[in-house]
Amino acid sequence: MGLTTKILLGMLAGIVAGVIIYAVGHTLMPGSALANFLDTYLTQGLFDIAGRVFIASLKLMVVPLVLVSLICGACALSEGHRIGPLAGKTLLLYLLTTAVAITLALVVALVVQPGTGVEASADATFEVKEQPPLSEVLVNIFPTNPVQAMAEGNMLQIIVFALLMGYAISRCGEPGRRVSAFFNDLNEVILRMVGVLMVFAPYGVFALLAKTFAELGWDFMLDLGKYFLVVLGVLLLHGLGFYSVLLKLLSGLNPLELLKKMRPAMAFAFSTASSAATIPVTLATVEKRLGVDNKVAAFTVPLGATINMDGTAIMQGVATAFIAQMYGIDIGLGGYLTVILTATLASIGTAGVPGVGLIMLAMVLQQVGLPLEGIAIVMGVDRLLDMVRTAVNITGDSVVSTVVAKSEGAFSEEVFYDRNYNSVAGGMDGGGEARPVAQ
Repeated sequence: MGLTTKILLGMLAGIVAGVIIYAVGHTLMPGSALANFLDTYLTQGLFDIAGRVFIASLKLMVVPLVLVSLICGACALSEGHRIGPLAGKTLLLYLLTTAVAITLALVVALVVQPGTGVEASADATFEVKEQPPLSEVLVNIFPTNPVQAMAEGNMLQIIVFALLMGYAISRCGEPGRRVSAFFNDLNEVILRMVGVLMVFAPYGVFALLAKTFAELGWDFMLDLGKYFLVVLGVLLLHGLGFYSVLLKLLSGLNPLELLKKMRPAMAFAFSTASSAATIPVTLATVEKRLGVDNKVAAFTVPLGATINMDGTAIMQGVATAFIAQMYGIDIGLGGYLTVILTATLASIGTAGVPGVGLIMLAMVLQQVGLPLEGIAIVMGVDRLLDMVRTAVNITGDSVVSTVVAKSEGAFSEEVFYDRNYNSVAGGMDGGGEARPVAQ
């Protein structure tokens, strides 16, 4: 059995176990000794510990993997003077997909009308965190202390530092070649660490989903079921439909191949609900299974995990229409166009800011004069949706990475269409080299 299959089975088993534990504790035997035992020793004990350890292990790999991979990629790009065109294409595509995501969300929400007939809760309150001014956000992209940026996991600052260092290495002649060789070797060592971690992935995924569904239940669906289903439907439409069309139009590649090979990374994203924590898996999958060269993937994947917020944009679009309908406020065509523009630009302008999803939604609602109390209402069903939109986000990262790599001549169709790779990192057996795995 391949690692991909094990991860998907772990994901399914975790959901089933969580639903059973929730049913025992809330429906069949609430307050019983068995329910208390399951909650104390499994949900809050074993599953919680195993899941948190697994997330911590993934986060452990993020900064060194992004830094080293991006330095290696920047060295190669700088030699061919391709950093500018690569960055331009990547940013343009990420902005395009975000604009399409929120437009699609608004259109579907206006047609379905999920907020019609829903009564606004009188006691709903939401306190908006003060957002930094745009000038401060732009200045903070550039690090004053790269060690501090790495310690805090500030992706944009790490990306800027790595690009600068990679460019400098490529311009240093023989000393630069020695340093470049060191980072290339270090990159292989880090990929081996990722491969070792993947052995425990099915168990980590199981623990994360078992705990989530043991606590979640289905009560959250009753009051806001229509809103939940609209957001979920648009997420699936964008993730499976729009990305497939975009990939086919811009690269001519088969979208089904990409979706098949991204399944394990999607499972990770769904389980962790964190694009940043999934970076090691996404990067390994994009390189080893999709055939994207490291010099492109090392730039597009970390940047996408930071600024590509298609899933969040979809939530904002549906939430804006839902809140407007719930309060009976007509913001008009101009208001909805403002929502599209604000959310698209905010996806970059608020990158790296804590609680970015809520800050972006608050910014959008403030721009069109909708009550911020509506956020407290929709956030009640946001937990599972957050998992789905993270999977959509990393799928978008992989599509943009593939399209940009194909346009830059840094792509292998042989690897993309090779179906003999069976592990999460494209056949990695714990080392940095990819190998075919028998089906």
